[in-house]
Amino acid sequence: MKKILIIQTAFIGDVVLATGILEKLHQYYPAAELDFLVRKGNESLLSHHPFLHEVLIWHKKESKYKHLFQLLKQIRNTKYDAVINLQRYGATGFLTAFSKANLTIGFDKNPFSFLFSQKITHTFSGIKGEVLHEIERNHLLIKLLTDGMAAKPKLYPTTQDMDFVKPFQTRPYICIAPASVWFTKQFPTNKWIDFIKHLPVSFDIYLIGGPTDAPLCNEIMVANVHQNVVSLAGKLNFLQSAALQKGATMNYVNDSAPMHFASSVNAPVTAVYCSTIVGFGYGPLSDKSFVVEIEETLSCRPCGLHGKKACPLGHFNCANKITNEQLLEVISD
Repeated sequence: MKKILIIQTAFIGDVVLATGILEKLHQYYPAAELDFLVRKGNESLLSHHPFLHEVLIWHKKESKYKHLFQLLKQIRNTKYDAVINLQRYGATGFLTAFSKANLTIGFDKNPFSFLFSQKITHTFSGIKGEVLHEIERNHLLIKLLTDGMAAKPKLYPTTQDMDFVKPFQTRPYICIAPASVWFTKQFPTNKWIDFIKHLPVSFDIYLIGGPTDAPLCNEIMVANVHQNVVSLAGKLNFLQSAALQKGATMNYVNDSAPMHFASSVNAPVTAVYCSTIVGFGYGPLSDKSFVVEIEETLSCRPCGLHGKKACPLGHFNCANKITNEQLLEVISD
């Protein structure tokens, strides 16, 4: 194998988890040129990645189909030995099927999978019914090219990224990523505020997230009596956020992208699960990781594979009944 293209044009967390494929392919084909196709906006996750030859970018929100055909031309001209598609949607299936690569691999749920060289069954459980993590599902695509063991995702903050966050690392600190795209995946604002009030004052508290998360983080910061709460939302890029998480005593996150950032640098992490469950296969992978969720069984939970814009029953008990004690006890573990 001399040239391999990996396709993952979904959301930020999906790209992070897909980096496990890069780790394994580089292990088996160290001289191969590995390229990665992402949607515009996610390319900075892979900046200066030591195993990547080129990052291809699909302008998915502007000139979507025109640019898709431009990408196809570029892919065909590159003459890849293999194209590995981690997605189950038609657009990337089209690129894979007509890539002219010697080997095309993707999941059977992709509408173009009948044209792939190899199509792999996509499932949320293993042969014996055990839960498969997303990195294990992804690994099935390259199992025949490598071995049976999935590699963990990994991001590579640069020296510059590490230097950028050093001023925030003069004292022990905790990072909190309070936001999520989906309401039912997000621990409520008032619950975050109350939790922070119970944290030891010996810690600096950094609220992290993207620019759109800044209003939420500012609301939490202003409402808190804890003097050492600082909002860094919108002030750090993806890799700088991961670099900051790496040095934290603990990172508190929702079932969202910052959880995968923490996994990618093996940072200690506590994932707060509201409407979703770890059984879907997207849980934290750090050596020191915890999952906090409601301790009682709710007949309505999970209410779906992904988050929702509101609690279908209006009570949001899966989040509201999580206690501060559950969140606090992991710091001493």
